[in-house]
Amino acid sequence: MPNTNRNNKTLVPEARQALDNMKYEIASQVGVNLKQGYNGDLTAKEAGYIGGYMVKRMIEQAQRQMAGK
Repeated sequence: MPNTNRNNKTLVPEARQALDNMKYEIASQVGVNLKQGYNGDLTAKEAGYIGGYMVKRMIEQAQRQMAGK
């Protein structure tokens, strides 16, 4: 059963720009042509690469913070 309480609001509004910057940086690194605005022409694979690498990088950053580095 889907969670009907979900939304796309950013919990920390200041983080939106940082996430956008990361998204474009990663897209460039993996060779995906990501443009400002609508990107409905991306394949699921391309979008998955970007999202997957974003999650990987955020986990790495959190681990470094927890380790005190």
